[in-house]
Amino acid sequence: MPDKDRPQLYLVTPPSFDLDVFPNLLGSVLGAHEVACIRLALATRDEDAVMRAADAVRLVAHEHDVALVIENHIQLVERHGLDGVHLTDGARSVRAARKALGQDAIVGAFCGTSRHDGMNAGEAGADYVSFGPVGETGLGSGERAERDLFAWWSEMIEVPVVAEGALTLDLVRELAPVTDFFGVGEEIWSQDDPAAALGRLIAAMG
Repeated sequence: MPDKDRPQLYLVTPPSFDLDVFPNLLGSVLGAHEVACIRLALATRDEDAVMRAADAVRLVAHEHDVALVIENHIQLVERHGLDGVHLTDGARSVRAARKALGQDAIVGAFCGTSRHDGMNAGEAGADYVSFGPVGETGLGSGERAERDLFAWWSEMIEVPVVAEGALTLDLVRELAPVTDFFGVGEEIWSQDDPAAALGRLIAAMG
């Protein structure tokens, strides 16, 4: 049984992957560890490629009773039997997504490092808010979501919070007491054994 006080796992797919390889790899990770949700986060704008990936990942996710959300593509949620959408523009699209998908769908919002955006997303009806990156990365502005943000949010706001972006074992140890979920992606997919890499991150939660 999972520890109720331990953050849950939220897997983020690689931005591109081989449909002949990744579904089996994902299945092995889901078979080894308890995961709450998966985000299909593809970089491509090729509609056919996104739809085929959505179908393939959905089969694996639902076989393991794991929810699957897709990044930004609201129109594909119902069409492909997905569980919801993860929005990358903060609070801006939350109300529209909720209206389009209904109350039962998952609607999440990535809010960078902005407490204000996070609060607006929660008030607009987001089921969760994610902040990041929490670690050092050469991408983006270089601004990080610090522990203080998560500590404040966990104390003051009821909407669940996700910590993601450039996670390390030390950051997982540091943030475990103040976040509800860890968004884990390239941290494990870039490793030779993603299931083992995820196991190390879980162990660091304490």
